[in-house]
Amino acid sequence: MTGGLAPYLVSVGTMIAIYAIAALGLNLQFGIGGLFNVGCTAFIAVGAYASAIVTGPHYRQGLGGFGLALPVGLLAAAAAGALLALLVAAMVLRLRGDYLAIASFGLATAVQIAATNAGAITGGPGGLFGIPLRLGQFWPDAAGPGAAWANVAWLGVCAALAAAAFMALRRLDRAPWGRDLRAVSEDPEAADAAGRNVAAFRLQAFVIGAALMGVAGGLYAHTAGFISPQDFLPILTFQLYAMVIVGGAGRHAGALLGTAVVWLLWSGSGELLAAVLPAQMQANSGAIRVIAIAVVMLAMLLQRPEGLLPERVGRR
Repeated sequence: MTGGLAPYLVSVGTMIAIYAIAALGLNLQFGIGGLFNVGCTAFIAVGAYASAIVTGPHYRQGLGGFGLALPVGLLAAAAAGALLALLVAAMVLRLRGDYLAIASFGLATAVQIAATNAGAITGGPGGLFGIPLRLGQFWPDAAGPGAAWANVAWLGVCAALAAAAFMALRRLDRAPWGRDLRAVSEDPEAADAAGRNVAAFRLQAFVIGAALMGVAGGLYAHTAGFISPQDFLPILTFQLYAMVIVGGAGRHAGALLGTAVVWLLWSGSGELLAAVLPAQMQANSGAIRVIAIAVVMLAMLLQRPEGLLPERVGRR
């Protein structure tokens, strides 16, 4: 575990687990609830900052010094994502289709601008350094000889949270609430005529999905140890939609599979391009990776629009 392929695989597995939680949240909003949320980065960002502030030390720039336990930080991350969703729901959930996409994209932009300018809270463009890393609060030598095994344990924590989110959402999906949400998404007028509160179901799906994105943001902060506004660019929303669409929108298992496929392609293509591109073209590797993901999405939409795991009646 001290070098070679194993640490890389642990790192990739950790990021897959983190993004899987966010993709599950988006799948609930978009794949099942029919809510075209293009502001995913806003909820991930507030979750990351909330957990970093609650658990962190006194930052040189930015709010901190509370030093609370990691579980409290993740709860704060979920609460921050849910609260932001509640604050914007009255405005955003009245809109559908392109209008909802525009409004949610504006939200993401506003959050990034706020994070950049609210230096007393977020550290500004320089971000927050020294966020408690992985299991440092519970693992005595997490920064020393035991770092490799601490990373494996952190992968286990992230994977367990992703599995818990998957099981909870699948249970919700198979309950009357899930069936009603699908009915609201597919035909809101008929659902309203049948006595379903369309606005309430949309709000609940929006808030639950945002809370999961907040948790993913918190986990990311404790994985990287540093966050800044540049970590929450629109490309992140694009990646999440790729994960949901490639795996199969509307099916939670599809969100997990799509996350693994897209992130392996993203990280693997980065390693490949770093190895084959000449030094003067390395700056273009990011754009090439985006194009590669876009090509995969386009091919999937043309050849298999239902995704790798198509939605099946009675099974999610």
